[in-house]
Amino acid sequence: MNKLLKHLELNVQLILEKRPQSSGLMNLFSPLLAILLTVVVGGLIFAAMGKPPLTALYLYFIDPLTSWWSVEEVLVKAGPLVLIGVGLAVCFKANVWNIGAEGQLTVGALMGAIIPILWGEWQSPLALLAMLCLGALGGALFALIPAWLKTHFGVNEILTSLMLVYIAQLLLDWFVRGPWKDPNGYNFPKSVSFEGWHLLPMWGDGRMHFGLVVSLVAALVLFWIMRHTLKGFEINVVGSAPRAGAFAGFSQTKMVWFCFALSGGLAGLAGLIEVAGPVGQLQPHISPNYGFTAIIVAFLGRLNPIGVIFAGLLLAVSYIGGEGVQIELGISDKTTQVFQGMLLFFIFRLPTSIIPSEISIPVMFTFLSFDAEIAKSAVPVAISKIFLGLFVMHFTALYLQ
Repeated sequence: MNKLLKHLELNVQLILEKRPQSSGLMNLFSPLLAILLTVVVGGLIFAAMGKPPLTALYLYFIDPLTSWWSVEEVLVKAGPLVLIGVGLAVCFKANVWNIGAEGQLTVGALMGAIIPILWGEWQSPLALLAMLCLGALGGALFALIPAWLKTHFGVNEILTSLMLVYIAQLLLDWFVRGPWKDPNGYNFPKSVSFEGWHLLPMWGDGRMHFGLVVSLVAALVLFWIMRHTLKGFEINVVGSAPRAGAFAGFSQTKMVWFCFALSGGLAGLAGLIEVAGPVGQLQPHISPNYGFTAIIVAFLGRLNPIGVIFAGLLLAVSYIGGEGVQIELGISDKTTQVFQGMLLFFIFRLPTSIIPSEISIPVMFTFLSFDAEIAKSAVPVAISKIFLGLFVMHFTALYLQ
């Protein structure tokens, strides 16, 4: 009997095989799990800082939804996040990695501002329409620079699109401190204030404007395109199986140009909506990093335009909640970036089939630059070292796969 058992023990082998496809249930619930883990770790960080975690989390996630004024502010911030996010979702779905939406947003704002700054006397609905078109055109043209570099020289689009962000921001800074500076602005770096038909129609007494409708329409239109058109089928095929797409006659080069033009145009439109809406003029900083945050929105929404709407609302709550925590508990304004960075980290590390390792590494480094500031102001050095260790473990695991 003992010999038989020993024989069986020697011949029994346990083999662990990787799934050919990730779990459908995990794909469905991984965004919710990422949010839950972010909340739990965020509570621990607040506790380590000596702040009541439940109170801080309430101020961060619940309090922004308890008054109509704060709900309006959430919707105002959700608009550009959704508009940029749906463009990036289509881009990422096609395996094209546009990381420079923040720069395209800036150039779109600059292009659209030509009319109120240089032709301020033109007051007409057509002027506002021309501003919207110029904003989208400016963002699209700026996005085509990395597309051209990729298709003609094989340059990595992640690097070029990201570096162009800083060129766009310096260009904006030069304009508002130089040729477009308001001569009656007491030497502040800003343009003239937009007036009349150079501003988006507003609703009520708050800051809600027509840009929110534009964002929702864009999301619904792209959802329909992805589900019911040949172009949507082409995007899915080229993104998931490039060789199969090539055999079907789909051009990878044309797809790169299309995706960059689409995502860049929507980002540029979001930039124009921002300066013609809540901001009302050009100034050195017209966006609280909407272009980078929209990357999280796209992935949290599972690269689905409808999911992007809900993800955009959640990230908008994080902006308003971060301001509330700063005021009520005296915590640094970098708290918002900590939560957004943690959320991106958990999205990338949970089992999922939509985020390849070649994109997660550079994107994580992009947001690591934001989180590195946190150790100087809000989070104890010990916690910052923990997160740095998590990042190192993340990159090591990806390279060992």
